[in-house]
Amino acid sequence: MTELNLDKMRTEIDTIDSQITSLFKERMEKALEIAKYKKAHNLPVLNDSREKEVLHRVSEEIGEPFDGYARLLFNTIFDVSRSCQNNYLARRSDLAQRISQAMEETPDLFPKKAVVACQGVAGSHSQAACEKLFEVPSIMYFNSFEGVFNAVEKGLCQYGILPIENSSYGSVGSVYDLMQNYNFHIARSIRLRISHNLMAKPGTKLADIKEIYSHEQAIGQCGEFLKGLKDVKVTVCENTALAAKLVAESGRSDVAAISSKECLDLYGLELLKKHIQVSDNNYTRFICISKKLEIYPGSSKISLILSLPHVPRSLYLTIAKFAALGINLTKLESRPIPGSDFEFMFYFDLEASVYSQELINLLSQLENQPETFVFLGCYTEAI
Repeated sequence: MTELNLDKMRTEIDTIDSQITSLFKERMEKALEIAKYKKAHNLPVLNDSREKEVLHRVSEEIGEPFDGYARLLFNTIFDVSRSCQNNYLARRSDLAQRISQAMEETPDLFPKKAVVACQGVAGSHSQAACEKLFEVPSIMYFNSFEGVFNAVEKGLCQYGILPIENSSYGSVGSVYDLMQNYNFHIARSIRLRISHNLMAKPGTKLADIKEIYSHEQAIGQCGEFLKGLKDVKVTVCENTALAAKLVAESGRSDVAAISSKECLDLYGLELLKKHIQVSDNNYTRFICISKKLEIYPGSSKISLILSLPHVPRSLYLTIAKFAALGINLTKLESRPIPGSDFEFMFYFDLEASVYSQELINLLSQLENQPETFVFLGCYTEAI
């Protein structure tokens, strides 16, 4: 193929693209006219049987080898058409009013002082995250993650700190499961670099260790190190700091804990081995929850909870709505709905801001649907 022929074919493609652009604009204008009719006659945007009919016709008309590509193209066209119609039909929801009110009432600066709920005991990673977010926190410790949710929901604490995911070991499933049961909002989040260390009572040698205590997340993050130990029992406990406390208070000289360096002096322990996590780039993301919706200036991360119809393409169609607005989906977590037959609740993290009216329209649309929708918050993530 000569350079001259290639240039000629590219020119021909440019001409075809111009035709497609003109036809696409005409199609979207028709989609808006249809949206007006649907609004007048109270009809839903999605007409699944109509879309299937068009896809079948297009596939038959174009034939092989391009029929699969054509279906993909027209599915994309359907997505943007629905997005355009939904934006036109959007009804302002209670959520839009709550967001507007929160933006007006939230102070310009995140507070320096607050009563904050953390899980575990002194020396925990939750405490470290809390002290990075608040200059002078008054910390109340609770035995479980549920205790933190309870303290915030009942107003005992203004804020609560909870680990949500780790870069090496994934999501903290128990926290996601509890989210379904409590009323709360995310006011801020933070990523904290985590270094795990093996520690024991003074004078204890690594060869003496028969049992190691730690939280399941820390155990998972230190899996490679633990595999190298022989005849050592690994026991899960509620918190890495609690593990250190248990070792310090035990009457045994053959136990150790995987915990933070802060716990060495706090509980009078000695370091046996440092940095035993799988990766040096080991980060845990913590969320700071509040009962009241707070949206601080510059917030650019949004978290949602959604349940979806148990039918084909329901998740795809939801993701397509965000994609049509150019919104980046940074996390999607699914958790089973208790008592259901393989149905799931979905947790979304988005890079987006509630200052966008198009996004507010989409959130209003999601809130007005019959399925579960919870707006967890719009917030900033600190590093």
